[in-house]
Amino acid sequence: MRDAQSFDDFYRGTARRMARYGYAVAGDHNEAQDLVQEAYTRAWRHWGRLAAHPAPEAWLRLVVARLATDRWRRLRGLRGALRLAGPPPAAPPPNEDSVLLLQALRQLPANHRQALALHYLFDMPVEEIAREVGAPVGTVKSWLSRGRARLAALLPDLANMELETSDVA
Repeated sequence: MRDAQSFDDFYRGTARRMARYGYAVAGDHNEAQDLVQEAYTRAWRHWGRLAAHPAPEAWLRLVVARLATDRWRRLRGLRGALRLAGPPPAAPPPNEDSVLLLQALRQLPANHRQALALHYLFDMPVEEIAREVGAPVGTVKSWLSRGRARLAALLPDLANMELETSDVA
């Protein structure tokens, strides 16, 4: 049976050293965090037996080192595949309208942005958006309406272009 208190004590006593060790092994802070987190997850899974181990920290270091080796092997295979496939084509720079739209979207509340993105990028109906975000249908309609109005105010030139092109069609 796992003893949460003893695991917590073990974690508190070893976490800083393990984070430094993970960084030394991986050479990257984010990668080290992932390795150490996975090692502690495995330690918790086996804590009933590991608590009686003569050197649980050594076991944890071994897990971190093996995880790092596994990731390096996977990356090496990926690099080989990329080398065979060649570099991806260069992406063109964003056009000015896209940059302006993104700047305007950043000024909207998150729920308005989410509703607009789901509606226009995923062609989701209002009812489906409401189910996904856990909001009433009327609220989603309000978010869409307010979001469109705010975008029109922030992007008057683009809004006028849309009106002109929709009049032609």
